[in-house]
Amino acid sequence: MTLSILLYVLVGFVAQMIDGALGMAYGVSSNTFLLSLGIPPAAASASVHMAEVVTTGVSGISHWRLGNVDWKLVRRLLIPGVIGGVVGAYLLTSIDGDIIKPYISAYLLVMGGVIVYKAFTLVPRSKPDGYHGPRVSWLGLLGGFCDAIGGGGWGPVVTSTLVARGKNPRMT
Repeated sequence: MTLSILLYVLVGFVAQMIDGALGMAYGVSSNTFLLSLGIPPAAASASVHMAEVVTTGVSGISHWRLGNVDWKLVRRLLIPGVIGGVVGAYLLTSIDGDIIKPYISAYLLVMGGVIVYKAFTLVPRSKPDGYHGPRVSWLGLLGGFCDAIGGGGWGPVVTSTLVARGKNPRMT
């Protein structure tokens, strides 16, 4: 095995340990590590999302089987999230990696701060029965865009906002 393959395995391992401890941040942490190793932004994002396909799919099936899916919320987030993801992926592949890399790095730094802040802060719930307002679609659009650009963002942006607005954490 070459050193670079071992580094990529280490990146995946460390990112998964962070994700396991916090319940989110695999994409943000692994993308940060990959960019620091010199991987172009589009390749880093694609690698992160390919790794997440299996784990996220299995997690989604598990939540569905346990009855932890709010289908009304899924319907409100699905299309805007996909549109945001497509637009983010298009921009990521259309702009030269050297130009967009500083912006992605700044985004990842901010997301890292958001994750750490939300991990150690108790936010009072503003609504006892969740968050299904019309703004949730905009939240899905933003979450999809941020996730595509930075390799992570759905958990720190969408999930944490829904929980802070009173949504049952099991149903996000």
